[in-house]
Amino acid sequence: MAGWLGPHEIANRPIAEWLGEEAELLLHTPPRIEQQRLQLPSPAVVDRFSGSDRNPQVLRSLQQLYGSGRLGGSGYLSILPVDQGIEHSAAHSFAPNPDYFDSEAIVELAVEAGCSAVASTLGVLGSVARRWAHRIPFLVKLNHNQLLTAPNQHEQILFASVDQAWNMGAVAVGATIYFGSEDCNRELQQIAALFAHAHERGLATVLWCYLRNPIFKQSEADYHLAADLTGQANHLGVTIGADIIKQKLPETNGGYKAVANALGEPFGMTDERIYSELCSDNPVDLCRYQVLNCYAGRIGLINSGGASGSDDMHQAIRTAVINKRAGGSGLIMGRKAFQKQRHEGIALIQAVQDVYLSPEVTIA
Repeated sequence: MAGWLGPHEIANRPIAEWLGEEAELLLHTPPRIEQQRLQLPSPAVVDRFSGSDRNPQVLRSLQQLYGSGRLGGSGYLSILPVDQGIEHSAAHSFAPNPDYFDSEAIVELAVEAGCSAVASTLGVLGSVARRWAHRIPFLVKLNHNQLLTAPNQHEQILFASVDQAWNMGAVAVGATIYFGSEDCNRELQQIAALFAHAHERGLATVLWCYLRNPIFKQSEADYHLAADLTGQANHLGVTIGADIIKQKLPETNGGYKAVANALGEPFGMTDERIYSELCSDNPVDLCRYQVLNCYAGRIGLINSGGASGSDDMHQAIRTAVINKRAGGSGLIMGRKAFQKQRHEGIALIQAVQDVYLSPEVTIA
């Protein structure tokens, strides 16, 4: 890529410069929810679970996650997720860099970038487990939405079991629930049972708390990214025993009201104070409301990196700043990294990690 910056050039550029006109807003604006209300990331993050029902094997698995890679011991996570070969098709995911059709290249990228873990499918991780499972924590994604049904459907189905993940040496399992979809209740009950089994096996659990409903997308905004709706999805996720919540970065608010207007009847239940006293239009406030819904940060929130585009470095650093300032626990970023040449992907992942290691970016 012409003009691509090397890692030293990235590290030597102040974070405020990457944020441009948003620097003051994102780095210095006081939040609506004070940090004193939250359980914040720290090197002792796993101790938070010592009073919970998680058994010692789960605590050890969580410690492996939080103790690995360049962010090891910081209380933050940097995870490489590559399950898009199923979720978005292999062609759409790997054509930009065909090296990643090879499952081992995925794990190598995570290791070379210093990630806390690599998250992928049973097939990807199982194909190289004997070589790599002891070198980097494996997070096996148990369910997926396959796109060969015509017309395409939004339904998460099981591709793997907890025991298969345990047998390959994984330390964690992950799953997606499409909250708001017609299939939500089945997925919710199924994943709750799987997470209980995972904890019995000593595996940590990570839940992709995504929204899926056509009515959530209106002409004025996509409320799949609303802080109030995603926040409630997070609250449902922690209720079924997720140890880590994965959520998209919020971009708007007022989802409950918008959906009620579209339906022409009441939708769910909310409170005006979450739009005035507990939140604002500041992206840090929007994300902090997501953190609040993860038992006030007691369960870590990691935000996704999103699709690859023309401004990936700026967008990745911006997302990391927002998540860290909000009290989040890190990023899970895939396409922005693996759809580039390897050295570029490593530089981008490590630039994000540097945000979490930087004293320039503090928790708001």
